[in-house]
Amino acid sequence: MKEDLHFRAATQADVPLIVGMLAADKLGALREQFEDPLPQAYWDAFHAIDQDPNHELMVVEMEGEVIGTLQLSFLPYLTYKGGWRAQIEAVRIREDKRGLGLGKQFFTWAIERAKARGAHVLQLTSDKKRPDAIRFYENLGFTASHEGFKLHFR
Repeated sequence: MKEDLHFRAATQADVPLIVGMLAADKLGALREQFEDPLPQAYWDAFHAIDQDPNHELMVVEMEGEVIGTLQLSFLPYLTYKGGWRAQIEAVRIREDKRGLGLGKQFFTWAIERAKARGAHVLQLTSDKKRPDAIRFYENLGFTASHEGFKLHFR
């Protein structure tokens, strides 16, 4: 099913919708604080992302409604002859719109965006507790080529 989707940069007005999507799953519910009013940290993060040309907080709309989000970050490296990597994070499709192929269309957009910005690779991480997401990424052609590590400070 090919839906008519509109991809655009998130605005400040989208922040509550985005945080709501991030909090609307088992893992997100443990780490997000979706309340009214939103904690100031979300607004500060939005402004930092919005002001940095190497970070793109995106939403996807269908029929005028925001139904998904992701953050695409561009990272310069000395490796790969001073290449750029694209990192994709915080991918969500609104729960009532999952299973319609919209995530695949959003990733197709993100892949093309990364190529247009000159990235030599698009990378992502996925929590091992998200087997459906891992299958989704593998079906898009992503490979689990590296072992990832994190050190949480809080």
